Amino acid sequence: MIEKRGIRAEILLVLGVSLGSSAIYAILNIINRLTYVKPLSEQTATLNPTVVADRPWLDLLYQLANIGLGVVPALLAVHLLRRAHEDLAVGLDGRRPGFDLLSGVGLAALIGLPGLGLVWVARRLGVSAQIVPEALGDHWWSVPVLVLSAVENGVLEEVVMIAYLLTRLRDMQWGWWSAVVTSAVIRGSYHLYQGFGGFVGNFVMGLVFGYFFRRTQRVMPLIIAHSILDIVSFVGYALLKDHLGFLNSSK
Repeated sequence: MIEKRGIRAEILLVLGVSLGSSAIYAILNIINRLTYVKPLSEQTATLNPTVVADRPWLDLLYQLANIGLGVVPALLAVHLLRRAHEDLAVGLDGRRPGFDLLSGVGLAALIGLPGLGLVWVARRLGVSAQIVPEALGDHWWSVPVLVLSAVENGVLEEVVMIAYLLTRLRDMQWGWWSAVVTSAVIRGSYHLYQGFGGFVGNFVMGLVFGYFFRRTQRVMPLIIAHSILDIVSFVGYALLKDHLGFLNSSK
């Protein structure tokens, strides 16, 4: 019982300095959006905003700092896992590069293609904001920063929400599916700032990724898949927004 309390406290602290706090702010954000004068469908959610648009060199430093600090909770999670399980293997090594890459690409396709349809449906139903994947401006560093941001998202979310959280919940003797569903709910919750479409899409993604981890005990394919999805979204938008008008449409 004492050990379980210790694990529970550790989980809450890790989530409290990372994606758990993001979930709380996202819930407050969706409440704000739903009680705002404009309908949710007429609002926007910017994923990679500029910080100081008038000083690009300083904006770059802010972006790099955000990315660098963003992976710290993932490093903390790995450190805690290794202290609890010295021989634990969660697939963060390079022992199966071919499997990791092919699985990652396959998962990205599995999640990404239906995800585009979900985004369209959510927008048509008016239950999601207009998502703006990036607003960094046209700088030489914009695309590299977007790629780094995508990788940071992949590392942070998959290490904390899958490798760490599922392992530690199992240490508390949770059933696999209880752990996977809990992780997926949290994942969906910290995307609520995008609207309810973001919650549903990421909840389903959490279920698929959790099931994959249960079967393979490898998180690297999930990091690869998540990074690919975000790179396509961020960089694709940056390169095509001036050529495809519907990307900037609120309808």
